[in-house]
Amino acid sequence: MKALATILVAAAVVYAIFHYYFQKMPTTDEGTAPTQAISLTGVRMDLLQIAEAERSFIALNSRCAPLDELASSSDLPVPRTGRDGYTYSLDCSGTQFTVSARHQPAPQGSPIRYPNLAVDDNMQVSEIN
Repeated sequence: MKALATILVAAAVVYAIFHYYFQKMPTTDEGTAPTQAISLTGVRMDLLQIAEAERSFIALNSRCAPLDELASSSDLPVPRTGRDGYTYSLDCSGTQFTVSARHQPAPQGSPIRYPNLAVDDNMQVSEIN
C-alpha cells in the first residue's frame, strides 16, 4: 500500500512539472502561440532569402526587381510569394527596398495575433504595423 501511495505522489509531481513546463513554453513574438514559432521562423527565413536575392539583383542590374520577376528568375532559390497565410510584397525605391510579410488579423476575441514582418536593404527583420 505504501508503494502505491509513493507511485501516485510521484505521478502527481511529474504531471505538475509537465503541466507547468508546457504552459510556460516560450514564444518567438509577444502574443503569439508557441505553435506559431515554426511558421514565423519560416517567414523570417523567406524574407531574408528574398532580400538577399534582391540585393544580388540590384548589384548585377543596378535596379530593383518586382517580386514576380525575382520568383520567376533563378535569382530566388525558393520562389515563394507567401507561407501559412502570410503574403509577401516587395517595395523598391532606387536601390533601397523593403520586403514585407503580412497576415490577415486574427478573428475578434482570439488570443492569437499574427505579427506583420519586414526586412529592409540592411537585412534587419522587424515587426511592422
